[in-house]
Amino acid sequence: MNLAHLLARSARVFPDRPAVALGERIVADYRALARRCSALAAATRGRLGLVPGDRVALFMKNSPEYVELLWAAWWAGLAAVPINAKLHPKEAEYILDDSGARVCFATPDLAEAIFQLAGTVPALERVIVAGTAEYRGLVAEDGASDLAPALPDDLAWLFYTSGTTGRPKGVMITHRNLLAATLCYLADVDEIADGDCSIHAAPMSHGSGLYALPHVARAAKQVIPESGGFEAAEIFALSRAHPGVAMFAAPTMVKRLVDHARLAAPVLDGIKTIIYGGGPMYLADIQEALAVMGQRFAQIYGQGESPMTITALAKRHLADVGHPRYLRRIASVGVAQSVIEVRIGDENDQPLPADEPGEVLVRGDAVMKGYWRNPEATADTLRNGWLHTGDVGALDGDGFLTLMDRSKDLIISGGSNIYPREVEEALLRHRDVHEVSVVGRVHAEWGEEVVAFVVRRAGTAVAERELDALCLESIARFKRPRSYRFVESLPKNNYGKVLKTELRERLRREGD
Repeated sequence: MNLAHLLARSARVFPDRPAVALGERIVADYRALARRCSALAAATRGRLGLVPGDRVALFMKNSPEYVELLWAAWWAGLAAVPINAKLHPKEAEYILDDSGARVCFATPDLAEAIFQLAGTVPALERVIVAGTAEYRGLVAEDGASDLAPALPDDLAWLFYTSGTTGRPKGVMITHRNLLAATLCYLADVDEIADGDCSIHAAPMSHGSGLYALPHVARAAKQVIPESGGFEAAEIFALSRAHPGVAMFAAPTMVKRLVDHARLAAPVLDGIKTIIYGGGPMYLADIQEALAVMGQRFAQIYGQGESPMTITALAKRHLADVGHPRYLRRIASVGVAQSVIEVRIGDENDQPLPADEPGEVLVRGDAVMKGYWRNPEATADTLRNGWLHTGDVGALDGDGFLTLMDRSKDLIISGGSNIYPREVEEALLRHRDVHEVSVVGRVHAEWGEEVVAFVVRRAGTAVAERELDALCLESIARFKRPRSYRFVESLPKNNYGKVLKTELRERLRREGD
């Protein structure tokens, strides 16, 4: 089934429901959204000459046009290639070239960079700027387009990994994958009631865009902040205009929401669910979030290769404070979502006993078809029928998955494994530690030693001996950092993930 059926159905059953808002203003109901997507689909086939299976790139900030272009691409049987608006033009050039996208849509702020690339990307035939007369002409064309037929394994979303360890790879996400993710959201992550909405403050090129699907399926509203991105005060203001808010937020965004809520004490009634993921949420941080904002949080763990759909820690788990293993559970990433199997595997992918760490292996209908034009990487990552996540974790007897770290971030000192996250959790218990990242540094005798990069809260001073004492209270002596680096900030990629590769390189240069 073509994903765009979800939109066509909602427009048929609930035509007058608000579909898209820009800030506090409604810009389209479901009847209008479906009509615009149908017209755009007809224009891509007619005026632009695209055929089912072609790729259409979206190099755009969050906007109402993003919503309609995404669904129009599927309506026409095309594959969307979302490009993070924060990427450098050279990074965007690589994605455009590798994907073979024939058309790229851009928001005005990014158009100039893409126009400069038009002559250097062989397959790219046309760049169209959202909101211009040319774009409005595509939407206004007479006639409608029938939904293109789509097989379950047809490409729908070509997502490029962040590429922190090399060239990004194109992850082939199919109609089957995204339908599975949509049903998992409704079954495992959050309920969507009449009148609810999704605020897109995180990039729609990633998880927030994927969460448009279940909301369209339930004829709920998509709200685009006027800023086009994330501003904590704006989110709370929008929740008063559009109550019943669900939104996806990276842990760094959650921290900013919590900080604003603590200082400004805004009305919280309009915020229903904040779904966090995309990076580690430390126990101290989720405890503070719950204390300040209440039971409004749920967690997902996924990867581009199984988008948003490996495990979920639902609000009911975070609210079950009487459970004897409550703290362990809220430090986990939850249980396998409905269409997913999760295994902790040894070096031969055989299952390990409960609580024993190993690689997180995943299979199910949400797992990618493979990597775009990269059969070697596909075979390696999907070997033995399992998606090899590269994450180290352990399953408890109840099926809750606790992540230790990425396998490449594991520190081996004196023959003993040290998981950086465990050390980071200990250090974050200090009230004046705002952020921390732990990496390994080459050591002649021990192989590696632990180094902690620490960001202090503004206006505070933290002594190394205090941090050492915290570690010795909760983790083995050999795991504690041998060195501390107090820094103003941690290097992060465009998605808010700490770049440990940069921290290790900084240490390497110091050693040189």
